[in-house]
Amino acid sequence: MVSCYQKVRRASWQASGWFFGLDDETVYRIDKSILEEKFEEKLTPIPAAINLSVDEVSYLKYHRYLTNVVDVDRRAVIWNDRGRKTEILDRYYEGIGQDACEQIESVALDGARTYISPTTKHAVNATIVYDKFHIRQKLNWAVDMARKQELRKARKENNNELIDLMNCKQRFILLKNKGNLTTNQTNYLTRLCQINEPIYKAMLLKESFLEVYNCSQPEEAQKHLETWIKNALSSTVDTFKIIAESFSRKLQYIVNWFKKKISSAISEGINNKIKRLKRMAYGYKDVEYFKLKIHQHCGLLNPRRFPQ
Repeated sequence: MVSCYQKVRRASWQASGWFFGLDDETVYRIDKSILEEKFEEKLTPIPAAINLSVDEVSYLKYHRYLTNVVDVDRRAVIWNDRGRKTEILDRYYEGIGQDACEQIESVALDGARTYISPTTKHAVNATIVYDKFHIRQKLNWAVDMARKQELRKARKENNNELIDLMNCKQRFILLKNKGNLTTNQTNYLTRLCQINEPIYKAMLLKESFLEVYNCSQPEEAQKHLETWIKNALSSTVDTFKIIAESFSRKLQYIVNWFKKKISSAISEGINNKIKRLKRMAYGYKDVEYFKLKIHQHCGLLNPRRFPQ
């Protein structure tokens, strides 16, 4: 059984079953049984941490998510559960207890109220940080939505030059960091901004927001953000108005990054590993087993990083 468990950690059920002469169902049951035992040994009671990152990952189509809590210092998943509603994260905080909650120093989040609310309620001493990675995602979303709106207009007007410049194959140039653009990509972007004012304004708003991360002090950052929000709300780019309203409500959490430079980039890296794990198994029908596999590959049940 142990040999089978070790094999499944590195290969698929099918490959492991072929190696040991077992069917897929038997391999699955052996692996899950051993993982459940190890879970009880290392993850019960629920582990606490000082610096956390909270994020979700999709495990099925149609908006089926798991919430993962990551210990930033150990760079490992320490808890997960199905869903991403407020009560889901409540379970983690209630599970570690009030004393452990009061020891939490910082929590990096994606800005979702369903994560902010329970964190504010339980981790009373924690600095809540709206993660830089997710803010950039929001800005890119606003630029891409502006591109789609202008592309629809260009198609109605049969403006072939704009259609060529704004099609799906070119969208990644708008989303790329300005400093990473090649000469050809820079020329493309310059031409697009010359002939399309909404895209030009959207790019200006994106770049001007990102300048906040050149600030050295929280007070300087807050002043920059307040000015940016005012400019975005008075602009004609509807998508930036939407995120400006959101950022105004969560301004303090954005500024907190300058006080505690914690990031959920670790969670995003772990999410990529989880997606690869899901592809390797061609999906998981048993969500509880999937949660255990996440702990095995990305958490405290990983024998390479945390010897048993």
